[in-house]
Amino acid sequence: MILIVDDNQENIFSLKTLLSLHQFDVDTASSGEEALKKILLRSYELIILDVQMPEMDGFEVAEAISGYSKSKDIPIIFLSAVNTHKKFITKGYASGAIDYVTKPFDPDILLMKIKTFYRLSEQTIKLNALEKSLREEIELRKKAEAILEKKVEERTRELKRTNQRLEQSNLELQQFAYVASHDLQEPLRKIQTFSNMALERHLDDQGKIKLYLDKIYNSAKRLRGLVTDLLNYSRINAEEIFVNTNLNQLLNDVLSDLEYPYGNDNPIVRANDIPAIEVIPSQMRQVFQNLLANSFKFSKLGQQCEVDIEAKIVESKSFDAPASALGEYCRIVIRDNGIGFSDEYNHKIFEIFQRLNTRESYAGTGIGLAIVKKVVDRHEGIIAAEGKEGSGATFTIVLPLKHHVNVPVSS
Repeated sequence: MILIVDDNQENIFSLKTLLSLHQFDVDTASSGEEALKKILLRSYELIILDVQMPEMDGFEVAEAISGYSKSKDIPIIFLSAVNTHKKFITKGYASGAIDYVTKPFDPDILLMKIKTFYRLSEQTIKLNALEKSLREEIELRKKAEAILEKKVEERTRELKRTNQRLEQSNLELQQFAYVASHDLQEPLRKIQTFSNMALERHLDDQGKIKLYLDKIYNSAKRLRGLVTDLLNYSRINAEEIFVNTNLNQLLNDVLSDLEYPYGNDNPIVRANDIPAIEVIPSQMRQVFQNLLANSFKFSKLGQQCEVDIEAKIVESKSFDAPASALGEYCRIVIRDNGIGFSDEYNHKIFEIFQRLNTRESYAGTGIGLAIVKKVVDRHEGIIAAEGKEGSGATFTIVLPLKHHVNVPVSS
């Protein structure tokens, strides 16, 4: 559509009639203010603008049109019968017009110019629309690529985690093959050996029978302990819900259940306030139970066992991270005054079936600390052990305060 702006109705009529005969849609405005209002409401392919008008002249209108983002690309042709001097023509081009036609004009030449500029305007509008569409498509593709890249990264991380779990499972399978061939079979052999001896050689000797039955009972008890610990170890990665848990209460429950059959004096356990964090309560119970049981078991002969438990909220998942009330991790340090261990075992101590002392000296299956490590890994935390022979052991755990699901405090 073409907009004709002129304060002279005769000029508007004659020009509108000429354009209508050549199949152009025409709109008209009798002042600059009216023209600007119409331009804001609808789109035009071409504007034919008179220079000499009251209130706002054509130059002011053209400058205003060029200033609107919506209308700045509309071609403007000035028509003037009065302002025909070179300085006015120059000012017309400077205000944004693409042509300046003086009256009287040749209708055929004016019509040719209008057709040319109208066609160029249509092409410009189509090109602008195409450019906008291309920009939107580019933005859409960028977003799609970003989403795809994020999904690829997430998938890659998941594959890495899966590979790590598979490697860990393969290692555990190898270790289980060892225990199946050695640790599990050893008590079974004893059961079989002493059963045969009792049945074949000493049926009439009650003392020997009782001795063999005690050995059979102890072997069966050890076998049951191995199987129970193996089942506990294998269940750690099962899907369970993280619960915001009062660890102080959980620790007290563990202490009340633990027995101390290693001397006359009960151990001294000192603990500061532990923050409530999101954990799997049954698994955190295993962590405290195994670490405290270790401290009790490996206490020094003739010396009262002492265990100190210290907890702090820290800035990051690091063993030496500074304390911070706004931190997102909790560091728990469990320190005892027991027999300790050589620092060469700092990393090996968490391997399944790893024993630092003989079975005759200290009972156990060698799975307890492996369970602790696996639970800490399950909670996306880290754990380290430090020891010195004769000077006790220290276990440091760093756990995130929150996981994916936030639920009320557990009782």
